[in-house]
Amino acid sequence: MCAKASMEEFEALLKESFEIDTPEEGSVVKGRVIAIEAGQAIIDVGYKMEGRVDLKEFANPGEAPSINVGDEVEVYLDRVENARGEAQISRDKAKREEAWDRLEKAYANETRVDGAIFGRVKGGFTVDLGGAVAFLPGSQVDVRPVRDAGPLMGMKQPFQILKMDRRRGNIVVSRRAILEESRAEQRAEVISNLTEGQTVDGVVKNITEYGAFVDLGGVDGLLHVTDMAWRRVNHPSEILAIGETVKVQVIKINKETHRISLGMKQLQSDPWDAVEKAYPLGSVHKGRVTNITDYGAFVELEAGVEGLVHVSEMSWTKKNVHPGKIVSTSQEVDVMVLEIDSAKRRVSLGLKQTQRNPWEVFAETHPVGTAIEGEVKNITEFGLFVGLDNDIDGMVHLSDLSWDQRGEEAIQNYRKGDVVKAAVTEVDIEKERISLSIKALGDDTFTDAVDGVKRGSIVTSTVTAIEEGGIEVEYNGMKSFIRRSDLSRDRADQRPERFQIGDKVDARVTNVDSKTRRLGLSIKAREIAEEKEAVEQYGSSDSGASLGDILSAALKGGDRN
Repeated sequence: MCAKASMEEFEALLKESFEIDTPEEGSVVKGRVIAIEAGQAIIDVGYKMEGRVDLKEFANPGEAPSINVGDEVEVYLDRVENARGEAQISRDKAKREEAWDRLEKAYANETRVDGAIFGRVKGGFTVDLGGAVAFLPGSQVDVRPVRDAGPLMGMKQPFQILKMDRRRGNIVVSRRAILEESRAEQRAEVISNLTEGQTVDGVVKNITEYGAFVDLGGVDGLLHVTDMAWRRVNHPSEILAIGETVKVQVIKINKETHRISLGMKQLQSDPWDAVEKAYPLGSVHKGRVTNITDYGAFVELEAGVEGLVHVSEMSWTKKNVHPGKIVSTSQEVDVMVLEIDSAKRRVSLGLKQTQRNPWEVFAETHPVGTAIEGEVKNITEFGLFVGLDNDIDGMVHLSDLSWDQRGEEAIQNYRKGDVVKAAVTEVDIEKERISLSIKALGDDTFTDAVDGVKRGSIVTSTVTAIEEGGIEVEYNGMKSFIRRSDLSRDRADQRPERFQIGDKVDARVTNVDSKTRRLGLSIKAREIAEEKEAVEQYGSSDSGASLGDILSAALKGGDRN
């Protein structure tokens, strides 16, 4: 019974001894290097256990391993005994565990940690933080995009931990946060020594489309493209190069955002101070076209002084044309100064004013009545437009197309491209209008036909047609129509059929209308006029003579004459 109890006690003590002396797997233990062979360090971790660790696990990134026999080191115990009967240990895992403890404290206290970039991965880089590997996003490498990260590789430098998750083994760090903090301190110090209006030297660090960033010795200032020169600068690279040292003036300092605005043109004299004296109104100057827009073209008169030639002032004749079809960029042109607004720094220029008004020239060389020849450029409902010299047009109104036809009929005889002859009837320089007449060059058959004929005259015409409503007659080549009601004083004789084609008839002129080119005739009016004249000469209502007697006497008297 005693022997059995002693055996149980011994087993319990032995078990307790193993539990106390044998370290737990998955923990960090201390050991001593007892030998180095075949690229490995043999480490005695106590408890009559030895293990092997590759020498590279004792090296920092980019450095040679530093380990000697007799050194005491901490290792991570993976397994108490492997297949060879040795302890399975790792220096890397020990460093990682140690590093995680240290990094968690730094993360909690928001303190910096030292590390070295040793590899490139998608989206960024890997950083060794003294045993733990962290991810450095590409956007967190520097305050500006880094094209070549080669000089940063393997260099020990501080980082800020942005995020860490021990369970997942994730650590994200930033180098940019450290630089920004340092930069902010440096900026504050530099800015405190700057004043608005101060002239300083700087180095061009970066060029963009809108300006350039200039290093003022630890702080950057923006030199906007509009503050580089008094003249128009299309792109900063026209006058600046990266690395160039420039003299600039501090225009504005924002104490809150630490932003500095710089200027170069402020160190030069303003050409606008002498613009009114140098460019009096009405004077003509040579300039260079610098920019073309839909509403006109900008012309540089001198460095820093530009004027606008509005599209309406570009050409006498080309009204609805884009400015780019009249002038081109960099072209030298003569312009006239039309207006100067020094307060708004604006100069209005004219291009067409440097050339003679083509309507004035035409009026001088083509007085009214001059015959011209031109091509029909356009046909509208109210007339023809005829091309003349110097790209100007003249218009022939419908009423000036023909003596014999109505305008609506006469215009059908013309086609675009026809060459016509016409006479100048009017030139309005102010309204830029030239009136022409085609019919003025032809004979006016109506005027010739009715020359000397006036209202009340008796004319002899020839019957050319008989219609139900009257008869058509011809007088000196002019057609006229006598209505049925005007064929006779007596209703019984108002019959067109009593006339024959070729008959000669005398009729009284009732109207001469030059506009409608119509001659009004009436046989009835002639008879009434003759009757009235006979009564006045040969009788009266008191004489007792009948109308027949009077007319008979008038006829006989006429025979005697």
